[in-house]
Amino acid sequence: MATKKQNLKQQIVDTALALADKRSWEAIRLHDIADELKISLDDIRQHFREKEDIIDAWFDQADQAMLAVRERKDFNDKPINEKLHDLLMGWLAALAEHRRVTRQMIVGKLEPGHIHYQINGLLRVSRTVQWWREAAGITSTLPRRAFEETALTSLYLATFFKWMLDDSENSESTSRFLKQALDSACRLSRRCHRQPMKQKPASGKAAELQQTQGT
Repeated sequence: MATKKQNLKQQIVDTALALADKRSWEAIRLHDIADELKISLDDIRQHFREKEDIIDAWFDQADQAMLAVRERKDFNDKPINEKLHDLLMGWLAALAEHRRVTRQMIVGKLEPGHIHYQINGLLRVSRTVQWWREAAGITSTLPRRAFEETALTSLYLATFFKWMLDDSENSESTSRFLKQALDSACRLSRRCHRQPMKQKPASGKAAELQQTQGT
């Protein structure tokens, strides 16, 4: 029974995307999906409270695809910047079949007056970025973690928006953009760690104490 329900949930998502490919995401209604699948609206309600919940299910699939990248045989042998690159490109690849519809979903969330959708969207971004960090094996703690989360969130959004308009084969343009950004961040991080702290010259009693210890 659980498998049957899960299959129906997936069919609802797939049908919504297929119908939106033919029309647009804004034009699709839940009754259109019900009619296409020959089920009742209550069958849909048991899985999705509203159409926006289908968007969450679509991005959940992308999160799942990203985590699957971590299970690849050679993944743990890669440096952190390559891990982050492969994970996010895996996430985007899961959305690529319905790129235009995905773009329409995001545009809909950004429309004025949809504040509750925008808040939900921010939570969605935060959740995906957290899984991205976890899958890459980033273990830093506060305060460094807060800085990294802010930087990764900005990079995630920049990459996602670039991808939505990317018509290059296999999203190569997005891949290069992400790789260059991660390589630069990696070099900066190493440079920061390698720079020794400059010691301020001692003054007053501290200077006298140093002179006494040196003699």
